[in-house]
Amino acid sequence: MESAVVWIVIGIALAVAEVFTMTFVLLMFGVGALLAAGTAALGAPVWAQLVVFGIGSGLSLALLRPVLTKHRLNQHGAIAVGVEAIEGSDAMVLRTVTADEGMIKIGGEIWTARAYDATQVFETGEHVQVMKIDGATALVWRN
Repeated sequence: MESAVVWIVIGIALAVAEVFTMTFVLLMFGVGALLAAGTAALGAPVWAQLVVFGIGSGLSLALLRPVLTKHRLNQHGAIAVGVEAIEGSDAMVLRTVTADEGMIKIGGEIWTARAYDATQVFETGEHVQVMKIDGATALVWRN
């Protein structure tokens, strides 16, 4: 029973460490450790616990990690928020945009703007594309 507690502590420690890496590798080793804890609780010898740990970790790395990784990437990439949501969007020039000043409207919001290329000038009513956000200023390019 004492070795089961050790495996549980190892499993929990690996799961907590996963929070800092977000790679789902340490978590899979934590799953293996918890499986080994179950084996230890049933009274299996240490070599059997190690085999269960290795097989459990390997199978979870092979089967669970790809599913979790894909799910995390889909959630992360599905909805852009903040600056990522604005970059690449279309805007309309409200006040002439030069390398030094200007004003645009992005989806109902008014932003200060500058030309991404210092040689370009955009007149009122033109449609431009937001290339980058620099602080509270949008850097724009001809659509």
